[in-house]
This record gives sequence, structure tokens and C-alpha cells, in this order.
Amino acid sequence: MPRKKPASMQLTGYRRANGRVGVRNHVLVLPVDDLSNSAAEGVARLINGSRALPHPYGRLQFGPDLELTFRTLSGTGANPNVYGVVVIGIEPKWTERVAEGIAQTGKPVETFSIERHGDLNTVNRAARAAYRLAQEASELRREPIEVSDLVLSIKCGESDPTLGLAGNPAQGRAVDRLVDLGASVIFGETSELTGGEHLIAGRCATPALRKKFQQIYDDYIRMIQGQGVDLLGSQPTEGNIRGGLSTIEEKALGNIQKTGSRPVNAVLDYAEEVKPGQGLVFMNSSSAGAEQVTLCAAGGSVLHFFTTGQGNVVGHPLIPVIKVSPNPITCSTMSEHIDVPLPDLLVGEITLDQAAERILDAFERTVNGRMTAAELLRHEEFVITKLYPSA
Repeated sequence: MPRKKPASMQLTGYRRANGRVGVRNHVLVLPVDDLSNSAAEGVARLINGSRALPHPYGRLQFGPDLELTFRTLSGTGANPNVYGVVVIGIEPKWTERVAEGIAQTGKPVETFSIERHGDLNTVNRAARAAYRLAQEASELRREPIEVSDLVLSIKCGESDPTLGLAGNPAQGRAVDRLVDLGASVIFGETSELTGGEHLIAGRCATPALRKKFQQIYDDYIRMIQGQGVDLLGSQPTEGNIRGGLSTIEEKALGNIQKTGSRPVNAVLDYAEEVKPGQGLVFMNSSSAGAEQVTLCAAGGSVLHFFTTGQGNVVGHPLIPVIKVSPNPITCSTMSEHIDVPLPDLLVGEITLDQAAERILDAFERTVNGRMTAAELLRHEEFVITKLYPSA
């Protein structure tokens, strides 16, 4: 059966020096470590149009854990939704390292270290840099773009049977349409594939990708089992159980629905870079909402779809998060959080293709500047994934 031809979209965005395209235009004040949060927040309070991303890490980390923090910070600054970055750290060496990863994109980056300057002097100097960048960013204008210019991402949260029956299959139809138009779409939630991991492995485009995916999945599960814990209550969560899901396998089969049906063309580890035109991409990640969205943004996603049953409220400081829900109770009691309500899909009043059209309409409007519920409600969760304790 031939695929339905996707409707054309009229999209606009911000094209960066390296050719990547964003749908927002932020100036970021990025602390390298927890000791620099205060100075970064001080700059952001002073300069309209800038925003800080405080976080609790960056000190005495080592090995892969430290590398992931650096990759997340540099990737976040490199995100196409960011015009320019002011990087602030306690020490100059690590500050420069984070900045170098961002500067490779060609966007403006300025660095400041607090040692031998103090907070007051650092805030003064960094605020002047943020002032210049914010003024420059304010003069940029949107230009026509294509879906194929974009890297997107997906997740579900506070899942229940309504997602597996309706919300995630509708999102999967939308994902197929976006991939067919040339977009890259990231999915992950490694532990929440349990019981359906063979379905993802079977869709990997090559034997090498299949082997890499299986290795990442198996390692993740061994890590969990190595703690000697029963995940019941964490997977499925208490919210999942309240909604009617009884096992992780049940949750996984619903979760996988939102990935659509296209081949998996890339398999990546945490926060690795995703480029336009890669199609469907698996990224190893926690299933925790804010962590996964943060990893996707660090990998280059400029917009995130988040399907929810019981009602998840997560957002992100830099990328818009579109909430989709088929649950009539959630759409009624948490309506201010839901961008695409689909309760009529659940009872068969509209088709999956019609529901996908609603999701794609919200996508088009959001790309062109319409604020999402999470943006309006200031849900700006930025949560770095930590692999193990610091030294």
C-alpha cells in the first residue's frame, strides 16, 4: 500500500553559521559547575533575553561521567535554538573546554572564570557580553526552512493504557510523516523498551546497528539488575500503575508505538550529536522525563513531542515541548498543560491519521513561534544525567 503523501508545511526558523536550523533564538548563560550557578543566574537576571541553566554537577566527576557532563553542556550550548553563549566556570581550563565544543558550530561564545576575579567582577564582565549577544540575537529574522532541516525528539510520560491504545499510535503516524519529509527524530528511554526491545532491534537498518543497539540495551539492564533491586514502582511508575499498567512489558509495547514504523538508521549513546536527515535515531537515555529531554536537546533536537496519559508537565529551557494526550480526565483536569488533546481519538470519533494531522498542525505552529503550554507555564527543567558518584 503506497504511503500517504504528507501535506506541505510552511515553516520558518533561524539558520545558524554551520547551516543548522533552530526554531527558537536564545542567548544562553551556561555554568560549567555548581559553583558557577549564582554568577550565571545573576547575569540572566540582569540581561533581558538571556537565560541561565543552573545544575548541581561539574565538580570532582571523572571518567565517562565527566565526559557525559561536558558533552551535555557543550551540546546544549551548540543546540541550534541558541544564538550565542556566555560560559561561566570556577576554573578557566574546564570553562574553555566547554566553550570549545560550542564554538565549533561557529556561533559566538564568550568565557569567564571566577577564580582570581570573584562573583561581582565576573557578573559585571559576563553581563556585558550577554548584553551584546542578546542585542545581536534580537535583530535576527526568521527565514523559510524545510522539515528536513530539523532534528526532533519524542518521549512519553505518566503513561497509561490510553497512550498505548491511542496517543502513541497517533504520535507514531506523525513521526512516520516527519521522517518521510526528511527530519531526524530521536527516541530513547532504554529501560522502557523492556519486553519489546526485539521490535526495535528488528527495525535497525543494518546488522551492525542491531548489534550496537542490543549491546546498549543489555548493558543498561545489567546495570539495573546489578543493583539488586526490584524496579516495580519505578518501572512501571506509581503513576503508570494507577493508570492501569501492570508490567514494564505492557508499558514498553505502548511506548514503542510512538516511534512509528520506519527503520532505525542510527544508534547513539547519551547526548551524542544527531544531524538532520538521519531519520529515526535511537539514543541511549534514562526514562526520566527531564533527563531524556535534556539529552535530546544536547544531541541537537530543537523540538520535542511528549505524549502523556496521566499528565506529565515537563518542559525544557531551550526547546519547546509539545504535550499530546488522549486521556479525557487529563485533558479536562490538566488542560493548561496539553497542547494537543485527543480524547475523541480514544472513543473512535476521529482516526489515527486525523489525530496525526492535529499533532502536525501543532508542530507547524510551534516551529513558527507559537509558544507551547510548557513554555507559557515556565516549565524549564534541565537535568543532567549522572552515571555514578563523584570522587
